[in-house]
Amino acid sequence: MKTRVTELLDIEYPIIQGGMAWVAEHNLAAAVSKAGGLGVIGAANAPAEVVRKEIRQVKEMTDKPFGVNIMLLSPAADEVAQVVIEEGVKVVTTGAGNPGKYLKAWKEAGIKVIPVVASVAMAKMLEREGVDAVIAEGCESGGHIGDLTTMTLVPQIVDAVSIPVIGAGGVGDGRGMAAMFMLGADAVQIGTRFVVADESIVHENYKNKIIAARDIDSAVTGRSTGHPVRSLRNKMTREYLKKEAEGASFEELELMTVGSLRNAVLDGDVVNGSLMAGQIAGLISKKQSCQEIIHELMTETTALMKKVPQMFEVC
Repeated sequence: MKTRVTELLDIEYPIIQGGMAWVAEHNLAAAVSKAGGLGVIGAANAPAEVVRKEIRQVKEMTDKPFGVNIMLLSPAADEVAQVVIEEGVKVVTTGAGNPGKYLKAWKEAGIKVIPVVASVAMAKMLEREGVDAVIAEGCESGGHIGDLTTMTLVPQIVDAVSIPVIGAGGVGDGRGMAAMFMLGADAVQIGTRFVVADESIVHENYKNKIIAARDIDSAVTGRSTGHPVRSLRNKMTREYLKKEAEGASFEELELMTVGSLRNAVLDGDVVNGSLMAGQIAGLISKKQSCQEIIHELMTETTALMKKVPQMFEVC
């Protein structure tokens, strides 16, 4: 399947793996890239030299294109921004801010820059600044979210910019992927389904919670702090939401989540850990390899897309 995004990134399929903190490390990124998508290392708050090591490990595992996601609020963002240049990374996705101050250096290094956006205004501003594409991420996503749903956000951004748009949030199967194309997207970004991939280092407890999740099993914490986060319901989210409703301070709420994502991913703490996952978790019922996930997504999507002309034939 060829789209503007597959051409831009030199990948086989229009599927980008989300740059999830603690989850998106070299094993997952390399596996997604080898399967024909774009694997992404999630730099999160990691020191620059840790990110450099991750980049080099992906290069040892595959010669396919891959990217690095840089969280712009990270204390290490400036250093990581330089590391991706030094290591010859071809694609950078960004979150939690405006990558404007790095754009000149990245573009001179031949890096394709693709920020995550949650509004039309941000998409238009970043297009003017020279980014190559945008990821329009709706609030169905896991982790940090905006206000608008994917269904409303993607078409409005598609209408507002001329650069490629990648739809994210609520995409877990071929139906969701086909829907993104109908809304005008040129590719999709998928996170939660790759969390349960065989190559994912995520603890089995966490993976099993996603597989067992129902449609109503996610909650959004942190709305009062201005940093809403979607994760699966557990003891931690219940206590957080209770304290939030009681007017707890930002500092008190933050203390409840320090290290909680790491504890869930690496130690399998599904009681007090942060089980970040999108609303699509209710559709995920099995663990598969990245190759199997991408093959299934593409098979379902192409079959659905072929049906569209027949559905609207004029009798």
